Amino acid sequence: MHMDDLAWQAGNFGGIAPRSVDLLLEHGHLELVIRAAAERGEWFCAEGAVEELCRGGEFDRALKVMEPFVATGWPTALWAKADVLLRSGRPQEALDLVRPDAAGGTSKAESHDFAGLLARAGRVGEAVELLVPHIDGWWTLSVLVEITEGRDRDEQVLQLIAPHADSARRARGESRWNHPFDNAQELQAQVLERAGHADEAIRILGQDIAGRNYLTQNTLTAYAGLLSRHGRLDELRELATGQDARAVLDLYAGALRDHGRAEEAETVMREAIAADDWVGYRAWLSSTLLRDGRLDDAISVAEPGFGWYDCSNLLAPLVLPLLHRPEELMHLVEHPSVVPHHDHEEFQLGWRALALAGLGRLDEAIALAEADPRPWTDPRIVKAHLLSTAGRFDAAAAELRSLGTIKAREELCELLVRQGRAAEAIAVHPTAAEQRAAKPKPVPVPLDEHGYSLEPPF
Repeated sequence: MHMDDLAWQAGNFGGIAPRSVDLLLEHGHLELVIRAAAERGEWFCAEGAVEELCRGGEFDRALKVMEPFVATGWPTALWAKADVLLRSGRPQEALDLVRPDAAGGTSKAESHDFAGLLARAGRVGEAVELLVPHIDGWWTLSVLVEITEGRDRDEQVLQLIAPHADSARRARGESRWNHPFDNAQELQAQVLERAGHADEAIRILGQDIAGRNYLTQNTLTAYAGLLSRHGRLDELRELATGQDARAVLDLYAGALRDHGRAEEAETVMREAIAADDWVGYRAWLSSTLLRDGRLDDAISVAEPGFGWYDCSNLLAPLVLPLLHRPEELMHLVEHPSVVPHHDHEEFQLGWRALALAGLGRLDEAIALAEADPRPWTDPRIVKAHLLSTAGRFDAAAAELRSLGTIKAREELCELLVRQGRAAEAIAVHPTAAEQRAAKPKPVPVPLDEHGYSLEPPF
């Protein structure tokens, strides 16, 4: 186990990936996950096992799992151990383990993390002192607000935010769109709200919005959220029906639903569609209707936009909840309005093949997938997935075994876990070293004597 190997795993979801680890843990295979972490150097297995052990109060075992990774000196593992120490009631040991370099060689991210650890250890004053000299932009300011929540520091934080918020208000009029504190106004409102001064937050941020004295849409939506949380629906309606409707009308409709006014929310969105047939309005309403169990209505709302350039915003949210409901999925993908769009025909073919497999029409499903002239993954892996969808698990496993590629073995691992064969699943999964060796190496780009690329631009 080496630091470079672990960094590669973390950066490439290498080894047994988080999704597979979660699946193993969901099926009760904690001990196997612990063993894989120890014997194979699987970082995500270590992470998952440690979290599971900590939830059960087994902190000593969690530290034992993490120790071989810590021994490499990898900073991520050190921080993971510090987290376990803190959760186990050993804050001083946690802080000493990851304390920043006194010589100033610590990155901004590490300083932020250490400030967060200090706050979690109950030493919020030290955390603030660490951050205040280095508030040079939105990131550090956001961290300051986050770590002081519920720590009786709101007045101090407001004083620190105020000059940056005032500067951001002036920036738009001065055309300074790259202002380093473009989130200061919404952070100011956030702290006022949590300090019990919601009316003041609404007043100040409302003036900014009315005067267009803000820099990002996030500030606008933060104001809409503030109005919603405090039941100021009349003001929110005024905001949502003006020039910023596309940004906040969905928030207004959502607020109406939260206040028991679902029919009114639907009416508002249908009227917006009639006046301005924008994909965002149709996407919100169709997804909402689907969540309410009104599939036919959801399809009816979305159908007119299925041929649009950005129809994936309408189609995919309807398809995904239907992947395990083959009759309805088939009805959707065979609708005449659902047409291949903008070089993404393979997605429609894939959805139809899944529906066919789910309906037991496996030969048709496989033939359709194999006929796709531009498969976006290995056709035999697609075939195995269709076999699995049709309940033919042994045949699916055999297909993946015969293929034997890195990807096929990853897919086989999940299939075996679902069949209750977890030990076999881990054994068949490729190691991180195998995955790394199989990953294509970047091809060096030839450069001239001035460092410019010699390759043609197209």
